[in-house]
Amino acid sequence: MHNLKWSFSISFLFLLFGPLKAQEIPEGFVYIDEVIPDIIYEIRYAGSHNFVGKPIDGYEAKQAIISKPAAKALAKVQKELIQKDFMLKVFDAYRPQRAVNHFMEWARDKDDTLMKQDFYPDIAKKNLFQLGYIATKSGHSRGSTIDLTMIGVSDCENVDMGGTYDFFGEISHHNASQISEQQKKNREILRLTMRKYGFRSYSEEWWHYTYDMEPYPATYFDFLVK
Repeated sequence: MHNLKWSFSISFLFLLFGPLKAQEIPEGFVYIDEVIPDIIYEIRYAGSHNFVGKPIDGYEAKQAIISKPAAKALAKVQKELIQKDFMLKVFDAYRPQRAVNHFMEWARDKDDTLMKQDFYPDIAKKNLFQLGYIATKSGHSRGSTIDLTMIGVSDCENVDMGGTYDFFGEISHHNASQISEQQKKNREILRLTMRKYGFRSYSEEWWHYTYDMEPYPATYFDFLVK
C-alpha cells in the first residue's frame, strides 16, 4: 500500500512539474526541457561520440542547462521554426569549466588521436590551440551559449547542414564554399531565426550561438550537468 502511495505521489509530481532532476541548479539557470518540453537532445559530451572519444568531465547526464533569459528566447525560436516544419536539436549548452579543462588536457596529449578521422582528419592535433579550436575558457561556461541544429518535424531527421557537429575544419564555417546551395539555405534558416530572437552566430561554427543579453558575461561556472 505504501509503495502504491509513493508511486502515485511521483506521478502527481511529474504531472505538476515534469521530470524530476538530479540537482538544484543556480537560481539564474534552467533545464531547457522545462521551458521547451518538445526540445530534442543529443548531448555528445555525456557519451563517447565526441572528439575526445569518451564522456567529458562534468557531464553526468544527457541534460542541457542554460540561463533563464536565453531559454525564454530559445522557446521563441522553437515556436517559429515549428511553423516552418523544423525543430531544434541541442548538442550542448552550459558547459562546466572542468569540461573545458578536460579538453585542454586531452589536446596536450599528442598520442591520443582516437577520434581524429571523425572530427579533425586534416588538422594536426598539436595545432588545435593555435587554430582556436581548444581554449582555456569557453563562452558555454557563462551559461548563455548553445550548440544546436534543426531536425524535420515530420521525420525527426537531421536537416542537412553540409557538415557535422564539432568537426574541426573550414566546412564548419558559415561561409564555407564546399557546401551546396540548399545546405547554405538550411544554415541561414537557423541563423536568421536565432538572430531574430537575440542570438549571435559564430563565424567558424555553424551550430554555435550566444545570447546577446547574457546575464553572466564575465562569470565562468563549474556546477555539474546531471
